[in-house]
Amino acid sequence: MCIGTLDGKHVKICPPPNSGSLYYNYKGDFSIVLMALVDANLRFIFVDIGTNGRISDGGVWGKCKLKLAFDRNTVNIPEADNLPLTTTKVPYIIVADDAFPLSLNLMKPYPGRGLNDEERIFNYRLSRARRVSENAFGILAARFQIFKQRILTSPMNATKIVMACCALHNFLIFRNPALYIPASSIDTEVIENREIQRGNWRDSASEAFVPLVKRKSKPGQLAKDVREKFCKFFNETGAVSWQADMCLLH
Repeated sequence: MCIGTLDGKHVKICPPPNSGSLYYNYKGDFSIVLMALVDANLRFIFVDIGTNGRISDGGVWGKCKLKLAFDRNTVNIPEADNLPLTTTKVPYIIVADDAFPLSLNLMKPYPGRGLNDEERIFNYRLSRARRVSENAFGILAARFQIFKQRILTSPMNATKIVMACCALHNFLIFRNPALYIPASSIDTEVIENREIQRGNWRDSASEAFVPLVKRKSKPGQLAKDVREKFCKFFNETGAVSWQADMCLLH
């Protein structure tokens, strides 16, 4: 029922001539935005690149072609279906974090600190899925050294460079995943030890990209109902034996 995980990052560029504050982001640097949907194999299955860094992070998603396609119901995905071993019908969804608004096709964690056990388990299950996009962006930054500093070219050329890096990332995963993404390079759960083993991409790429800002929004009731259905599923029919222990880490 999950299409992929969504994330967005600011890619640092040099200040374009005569652009004023057009590309100036909240961190006080100049950037374009890479918005990407990532599949379970860490491949970028959709990218939207080039929005100027000045636009609010909510505005970046608002302009994204993927959101517009969902709004117009033109995304080629299956119709809503039952969750496994249940009669509970839900739409196919994308997993995201607090930088994005909750909607029918986009699930984000429950906000706040005073969460009950069921909500905390839901948030843990989402965090496991979101780790896919965190690893994909981390590997991209670690393997392509150009992201470790400002890209010294025009925004148009920077957009093409980022697109090329995403394409090469997918190609290298296809050709030799064991070499391009060795097990030690990504964040993984060690369930028997109840810990998360940090991937070594963090040693060289942890500050290459600037994250989107977390934002507050007021979701509609239908979107909240979908989240509740997934929450109930993760705590009942779809529960896994280790989730109660592992969610203590989150």
